[in-house]
Amino acid sequence: MPFEPDRDVPGLIVKFGDYPLHHGGVGAIRSLGRLGVPMYAVTEDPYTPAASSRYLKKAFVWPTTGAEDPALLVEGMLRIGRRIGRPTVLIPTDEEAAVLIAEHQEELAGPFLFPRVDPTLPRRLASKQGLHELCVEHGIASPTAAFPRSYGDVVSFADTARFPVVAKNREAFVRRSRPAVNGTTRITTRAGLLALARDWGEDPGVILQEYLPRQEAEDWIVHACFDRDSSPVALFTGVKVRSWPPHAGMTANAYVVDNPELADLAARFIKQIGFSGIIDLDLRFDRRDGQYKLLDFNPRMGAQFRLFENESGVDVVRAMHLHLTGRPVPEGEQRAGHRYIVENIDLPALLAYRRGGYTTPHAPARASGTELAWFAGDDPLPFLTMLARFVRPGAKHLYQLWRTNRRGSGTATK
Repeated sequence: MPFEPDRDVPGLIVKFGDYPLHHGGVGAIRSLGRLGVPMYAVTEDPYTPAASSRYLKKAFVWPTTGAEDPALLVEGMLRIGRRIGRPTVLIPTDEEAAVLIAEHQEELAGPFLFPRVDPTLPRRLASKQGLHELCVEHGIASPTAAFPRSYGDVVSFADTARFPVVAKNREAFVRRSRPAVNGTTRITTRAGLLALARDWGEDPGVILQEYLPRQEAEDWIVHACFDRDSSPVALFTGVKVRSWPPHAGMTANAYVVDNPELADLAARFIKQIGFSGIIDLDLRFDRRDGQYKLLDFNPRMGAQFRLFENESGVDVVRAMHLHLTGRPVPEGEQRAGHRYIVENIDLPALLAYRRGGYTTPHAPARASGTELAWFAGDDPLPFLTMLARFVRPGAKHLYQLWRTNRRGSGTATK
């Protein structure tokens, strides 16, 4: 590596949702751990894939949901900081953690290092409504959306909407405690929408969005790390080949593809809103009007971040650690043509996409290299732990999602 990280500054993976099979956390542990950086992680129990990594110094077992009183979560974080005993870089892997860190910067600044940002911005970016409003304010294309406040609003929307439509939880922070839908949901008929809406209560916590036809669209991703001046220290673009559930869920297979137009769009938007730190963007290119439409803005590390690395060996997690510890971040071209595969969900995704006949025109015909989400020869236990925990409940969950998808609605928890 053409750089030396500060090995006296550990990293801590922070998560508050209950999702033990998270390959992004494992990827971050490996990424910094391979450089000799001591790594710690918050885990649901001692038997998660992250807890089994050879590169993890210690797992702090702390079962949380993200719905706890923020003061209790902050106090728990401070206890962990005291146990580590030295300044530590925080690496949030969900919106709940990213927002908590931003909104309690002063309390957490003593034992922890993290990018400083407007305390209100991550919550707004993680909110579907807040993101839509920011896109309108700054001239960033996004799907047409409605934010119903009553069942009557849903009926009015259904009377004029062009189906299918997409429903998402409006706020990231109620998706685990009071979800209106089980993630991104494609709804094909007016009757189907009204049937779902009857369970949403008096104030539906959803966003109803136009559906961008998969035959006329292509999914792109941007991962980047920005400094305190909102300038990129690392920025990558890629194309999503498959997700699970199809076209609506988590990335299952993706390639690094150079896209200067998309990189410029993302950098300009970040500069306009003044964000610093790691971002994970999902955009859909609409061939009907030639625009990249921003679907999701994750103000934290994305699960598939290890797809991206530059010629100097820098990914977004390494970039943030180097930047926060005062080290220069080496520049370099991204590894164009590199592929990323999430083993436990790519097989069902492959079968679904072949059946639908969907292709990704910008995907390379052949990969220049492949990064697996779970298996690594130098760290095999997370893969084996994933298999042990995934087989029965995972197979049941995939089957349920498959049946839902066949009925005309795709769901996915993001």
